[in-house]
Amino acid sequence: MNSIALFLAVAAATFVAMFILEPVLQAAAKLLGVYTIVRERQARVYVLFGKVIRVIDEPGLHLLWFRLGWRALLVKWLGRVDTIDLRLDQEYLRSLPVNSEEGAPMGIGVWSEMSVSDPIAYLFKNTDPRGSLAANLSNATVRCLSNLKLSDMLVNRHAMSRAVRNEVSPKSQEWGYRVGSVYIRKVHFRDVAMIRGIEEKVVNRLRQVTSAIKQDGANQVSVIRSTAERQAAVEFARAAAMRPKIVGDALREISADAGIARAVFDVLEVQNLVEGGAQVTMIPARAELIAQLLAAEAEPSRKQPPPLGTER
Repeated sequence: MNSIALFLAVAAATFVAMFILEPVLQAAAKLLGVYTIVRERQARVYVLFGKVIRVIDEPGLHLLWFRLGWRALLVKWLGRVDTIDLRLDQEYLRSLPVNSEEGAPMGIGVWSEMSVSDPIAYLFKNTDPRGSLAANLSNATVRCLSNLKLSDMLVNRHAMSRAVRNEVSPKSQEWGYRVGSVYIRKVHFRDVAMIRGIEEKVVNRLRQVTSAIKQDGANQVSVIRSTAERQAAVEFARAAAMRPKIVGDALREISADAGIARAVFDVLEVQNLVEGGAQVTMIPARAELIAQLLAAEAEPSRKQPPPLGTER
């Protein structure tokens, strides 16, 4: 029983210490200015009687009695503590009005990144340093990029970004801001009628280029076709001219042997008879009577009967 009672007493004391005394002691320590906790990319500015007595920008736990001395007890009640965010920030200004050298109304989109470099200047040298930086960036863009050639404005963005950054950086450092990268992200026309005119010109130009490409292709196809037809006609003419020579050479070789020539001509004659569709009657040898009978039978059929009503 004694061990159980001891365990319950220790558990109750631990509970009271962790959930009641610890928050109370932390609140009392903060009210008395015993310590403070500074996070990453953060700064604390301590002001007492209108004077900055300390700036702490190192992350971690800091004992204010060792850093501020006796003033740590008063700064919470008679002074003020400002927490400054030192993280990198970004801003994008859209469609800043700029005129080119040719008088074209253009819009410039500027992207920039910045961070607080001097917390004291950020607090006391400008009541609205963020708004002042945006206004300074806008004015620098208009001053540096006005009256540029339209071709340079549409192409050379790196040089324009560098010019705007060099113009903005000195003034921003006076306000406690450090300007990082400045980049011209977008350049566009602001006049709707000009945009429509450019679109029409581009469309007409594309149509002209397309028609020219089609015509050039048709011309090349015609040239290739005519060249091919001419070469084919030349080859056909050459083949037609060589055919009699080839046939004559073959006939000359055949006629060198009388037996071969006779056999070839017999074959050609039979082939002509077959292709001509004539009726052929085979008569045995030494059958003159049959030949005479066949000739007599075919003779009347050759004679046409005279028309009716004519004299014989």
